[in-house]
Amino acid sequence: MNFIFHPSMNTIARASIIGAVLFVAGLSGALIYFVRSPIMTNVGVAVQQPVPFSHLHHVRQVGLDCQYCHTSVEDSSFANVPPTETCMTCHSQIWTEAPMLEPVRQSFQNETPIEWNRVHNLSDFVFFNHSAHINNGVGCETCHGQVDNMPLTWKANTLQMEWCLACHRNPAQYVRPRDQITTMGYQLPDGQDQLTVGTQLVAEYGIEVGRLDDCSICHR
Repeated sequence: MNFIFHPSMNTIARASIIGAVLFVAGLSGALIYFVRSPIMTNVGVAVQQPVPFSHLHHVRQVGLDCQYCHTSVEDSSFANVPPTETCMTCHSQIWTEAPMLEPVRQSFQNETPIEWNRVHNLSDFVFFNHSAHINNGVGCETCHGQVDNMPLTWKANTLQMEWCLACHRNPAQYVRPRDQITTMGYQLPDGQDQLTVGTQLVAEYGIEVGRLDDCSICHR
């Protein structure tokens, strides 16, 4: 009896199936890696600005607090970019002729805002409230990283949903005393651990842990 297919085709079929499975698995892994890579997330990529503003200089070296410039974070859903008048509080007295600050001087004289390039830009379908996080003990560096080490600002975390959910599902690992919100490089005193202190703060702040991973919290 003649066979339509040679017996060797069984081996070829098995190899094809295994190869297809491995190909799909490899492609899926590559896509997952790509979505999480700096190419897509821009994590660690410094964003060029019309004026090379350095958080390293202003925060670490000069000692400015986050809220000196970002005044609305306790009361508003967004962290405001400071008006040029805030910059000129100092720069009308120091570095008054610095070429790099010419756009700042022009902005002040012409009463036109500087068009800064966004570093953190959430999708339109995501609702984020800065004041809710600040008032519940989430420090600036938890999301933005240690900006006092950044000569130009870059995104320190992906801000993807899985990253947000890690905190929402276990806020005790992240919250800190409210008077330490803007502290860069925050560390607990010796003998204290984050989970114990965080659990106490979650209760003190009235954070409803069971509701924080509800879809409607961020998608409204």
